[in-house]
Parts: sequence; structure tokens; C-alpha cells
Amino acid sequence: MTTVVNDDRIRIEKLELGPFGTNAYILICRQTKESVVVDAPGGAGKMLEVIRETQPRMILITHNHMDHTGALAELKSTLKIPVAAHADDADELPVAADRFLNDGDVLDFGNIRLSVMHTPGHTPGSICLLTENYLIAGDTIFPDGPGRTASPADFKMIVDSLTAKVFVLPDDIQIFSGHGHSTILKKEREAFEAFSAKSHRPDLCGDVLWASS
Repeated sequence: MTTVVNDDRIRIEKLELGPFGTNAYILICRQTKESVVVDAPGGAGKMLEVIRETQPRMILITHNHMDHTGALAELKSTLKIPVAAHADDADELPVAADRFLNDGDVLDFGNIRLSVMHTPGHTPGSICLLTENYLIAGDTIFPDGPGRTASPADFKMIVDSLTAKVFVLPDDIQIFSGHGHSTILKKEREAFEAFSAKSHRPDLCGDVLWASS
């Protein structure tokens, strides 16, 4: 477990869990101790340890891939709190979603407000979650590139999501991805702008890196 944010409003804990080293995040309101869980890759016991001294309110799923939902059924059964996801990804979750999230929704827990951004491309129902200077990005964006896409149409979709929703945010936004390390929005926007200035083959998709694709 790594504390990636600890300011006077919010604490964010990152846990790398499951067979694919997926990041789960636990967001905790410093004033009220209310919390939300973002993704449930595995190791439910480890997540429950962190949550134990908080008041959990929701489990939020950034997208429906199994490396992000492996512990969802156990977590939901133990905590008995709502699961929320975008409707376009909800059918393939291991448990039924209690709430469908839409672009522009605002979620409150304690004194924290989370804005929902629908960012399709990696999956149809991928979402990012923004609170002040912190973006929980799921697999929409990583340091040096977007999430993996299955077709050129999906790649175009994820690029459209990034340009319309993510790259318009302030430079100093910290991005916490579904795998690996965090990054800063300004760095990723500049890398994307350099990528966009070059020509690319029309069938580009898959694992794309801004600098080498």
C-alpha cells in the first residue's frame, strides 16, 4: 500500500493487487473518514484492512475488465455498499451494479466531490474520476500513452475522449492510472501533441506509446 495523496481534505491510498498488478484506490475524506473504493482487482482482505477504520460508501468501477473486478463480489458481499459503474460496462461485471454512472455526474462522500467523466475507448463504459487536482483514470491513460484499444475505431474513440475530457484539464492535475506509476497532465498532453504532429498508419491500435508509435 502506498499513500499517494495526503492533504488537508483527502487521503488516497494505492494498492497494487491481483495477478496483473492492477491499482486499486481508496479515497478517504480527512474530516469525516467516509471513503470510496475505486476498482477491486484482487486481495479483498488487503483492501478491507485499509477500509476498516473508515466509513465506506461506494465501490466505483472504472471499467469491466476482470483485472479490475476480481475481488468485487467478495468486497460487495462483505461491505454491503452500492457498486457503481457506467451502464455500457455494467452487463459484464461479476455483480449487478446498484447505480449507473453518467458523464457529468457528481458523487459526494464526506466533504469530497467526485466528478464522473465518461471516457470510452479502452472499453465502451470506461470512466475517469476527478476531485480537485487528482484524476483517477482507470485504463484510459497511462504515463506515455493511452489504454490498450482493440481496433482503429476504438483508438480514435480513446483519443477523442482524451482530447475532449482529459487534456483540457489544468496542467498540474495528477493522474493515477489503473496500472503502474502516476503522471502529470502537462507531461502527457505535451507527449500527445508531439504524437499528433506526426503521421500514423490508419490501422493504429493496440498498445500505443506517444513517443514511439
